[in-house]
Amino acid sequence: MKIFNKTILFSATILSVFSACDLDDYHGGGGSNELTFKKNGGFTNRIGDEGFAEISAFDPETQKLFVVNPNDSELSVWDLSNPVTPIRGTNISVAGSPNSVAVHSGTVAVALENSSNKQANGTIALYDSDSQALVSTYPTGALPDMVTFSPDGKYIVSANEGEPNDLYSDDPEGSITIIEVVTGQSSNVSFTAFNGQTIANYFRIFGPEASLAQDVEPEYVAISHDSKKAYVTLQENNGLAIVNLETKTVTDIIGLGVKDYRLPNNQIDASDKDNMVGNFQNWPVFGLYQPDAIAYARIRGREYLITANEGDARDYKGFSEETRVKDLVLDSRVFPDAATLQKDENLGRLKTTIANGDIDGDGDYDEIYTYGGRSFTIWSTTGTKIYDSGDQVAKMVFDIDPSAFNSNEGSGADKRSDDKGAEPEAVETLKIGAITLLFVGLERTGGVMIYDISNPYSPRFLKWIRDEVDISPEGLIVVKAEDSPTGKDLLVVTNEVSNTVAIYEISNEE
Repeated sequence: MKIFNKTILFSATILSVFSACDLDDYHGGGGSNELTFKKNGGFTNRIGDEGFAEISAFDPETQKLFVVNPNDSELSVWDLSNPVTPIRGTNISVAGSPNSVAVHSGTVAVALENSSNKQANGTIALYDSDSQALVSTYPTGALPDMVTFSPDGKYIVSANEGEPNDLYSDDPEGSITIIEVVTGQSSNVSFTAFNGQTIANYFRIFGPEASLAQDVEPEYVAISHDSKKAYVTLQENNGLAIVNLETKTVTDIIGLGVKDYRLPNNQIDASDKDNMVGNFQNWPVFGLYQPDAIAYARIRGREYLITANEGDARDYKGFSEETRVKDLVLDSRVFPDAATLQKDENLGRLKTTIANGDIDGDGDYDEIYTYGGRSFTIWSTTGTKIYDSGDQVAKMVFDIDPSAFNSNEGSGADKRSDDKGAEPEAVETLKIGAITLLFVGLERTGGVMIYDISNPYSPRFLKWIRDEVDISPEGLIVVKAEDSPTGKDLLVVTNEVSNTVAIYEISNEE
């Protein structure tokens, strides 16, 4: 396979770690301090198929790491008193399929999907971190996919995805569950107030005969520093919901728009059958951002949201929006070169949707849409785009290690070019002094990209950390120095395909 038209800027090793100083010339930056990221610990949660390690949460009071293990219907528990040599503890069996876990002040919250009927309501179960005893349970909507505590510990919030069944004959409503920790009051917040409304800026409602409340699929939650608002990604819908935690209402739904791959710095390699690795070009295609994870950050007194724009298609037996560009009937007036565009080596292989693009309703497609932004984006808390990383994720991976470019969980370069590229999946932030770091987990390519976003309008790439034994990062958490058993900041990466958890220690050296 040909390496296409690029200069290799860095050599690659199994662990790709580069210092900020190494990259000063490349990015025009500088600084007297060097941030180092050293993998000083890790473990394999189980041997076998994927799904034994997905999301994790750390309790500084007991120094335990709780790892979601849906294959065994349990929370795996590890002692991280010494992160270099984690010790397996006594696991917690749970009544359901665990999707997410969070910890605050010695209380562990687990989001449990109904294991016998995915469309039925789920549960939030609370455990004591020390004794690991079940404390209480609360009902949620269908398919609680992510759970988190508000910063002040007052609320537990879950995003209930409400996915349809495979025949699309049962499509429960998406919802948000809010639990008041002190009183035990539990509220399930609905989107029904928005039924019948049209949400602007490429917000998608397209499930068969679905109301807006049924069609929305809450994916991930970030909460403001004052614990008053929750920001919820609606991935398949290409949107964001804002929830008032005090009034327990959805106050706004925002469409996130699209990415124009005709523009400079938005190039993509759109084919896995072009016999080229890193074939970056501009194409007449729009990308739906469709974020998965979301993080909230305060930087210099201002509030920002950061999303990992993974992308996701609805593909069920009863309804599928997914097809390839070569299978669309393109409008010949808009695409006079359709025959050329639809060749496999051009756009033919690119995954697209039948739910968007037929603007005039005449049966052919006037626009082409693909899934995900292959990027991370920084937004205002009202959904205004501040910064998008454009094509930098793909190009940086290619520059550092072409063999990993658009790979599929270690299976070789270019395998995911026709799909969603590296698939940015997870985001997390950490403040060290005046610096705000952003960590971006790449689900397909692997590893974590690290940026300095102290200036949100001009983030600076620092490093890509990757160990080839760790495949498909699903969850990222940071442990602040004051909570860390080592006295230094930690990054914990949970990898769902390799079932491994990697622990990186962060040092700021003069």
